[in-house]
Amino acid sequence: MPDHPHVPPHGFHVTGGAPIRVSATQQSRSRKVVSWNLLRRTGAAVADIAALIEQEQPDLLLMQEATRDIAALRARVGGEYAWAPLPGRIHGPAIWSRRPWANPPTVIALPSGALFDRVCQVLNLGDFGIANVHLSHGQMLNRRQLRCLERNLPPRAAVLGDYNIVGPALLPGFRDVGPRRPTHSMVEVLPLRLDRCLVRGVLCHDPAVLPRGASDHRPIVVYLTPATEEVRRPGRTVKGMVAAVGRLRRAGGRPVHAP
Repeated sequence: MPDHPHVPPHGFHVTGGAPIRVSATQQSRSRKVVSWNLLRRTGAAVADIAALIEQEQPDLLLMQEATRDIAALRARVGGEYAWAPLPGRIHGPAIWSRRPWANPPTVIALPSGALFDRVCQVLNLGDFGIANVHLSHGQMLNRRQLRCLERNLPPRAAVLGDYNIVGPALLPGFRDVGPRRPTHSMVEVLPLRLDRCLVRGVLCHDPAVLPRGASDHRPIVVYLTPATEEVRRPGRTVKGMVAAVGRLRRAGGRPVHAP
């Protein structure tokens, strides 16, 4: 983990690598969010997570593959904590918040895979929503899961977590603003950018990949601020979906076998 908290340039956000000034009002509504796949029982433990929180000082920490034991985090560092185990599994997504939340995260069921069911968490922050995802490995299925999730999100929203996606996410209306560096190495050989952040109606400040800790995934960090412009949901048409599938096939979308 880094020796010092990751601090963004004051007054700027980054979209596609171009710095744009953020107003003081927007900065006051900004949240620092870290997302980390913990690698269930053999990866990051409560002590590792607490060290990450101490070093990075996030407002929110989104975790994937969290087990029942991770609930001890709240006694260690305080804050709010919510866990949503996958049906029939020992692990699932979890969210830790430094500040009390008005309502706990909502658990959304996603389209099922061949092996087991998936769920995600959606936390409403008031001015925008945040979804914590750990999507399936199938490259068509995980994109269907994103489209299902989108129907349960507010107009301004960010989706973070382990996407298990190779290539573009193909989620209409959302921009991929997360860090561009690899976050996972398949069998320690093939680097993959599996951990991502997609946003709609939200500005992303200074995305970065953090040093690898006890897990096989590296955490990612972003600063999120609600945008001021009006948000319009894109129309869904058969023609649009056919085009999206065509782009996926041309991108070589094949299943990957990663955590």
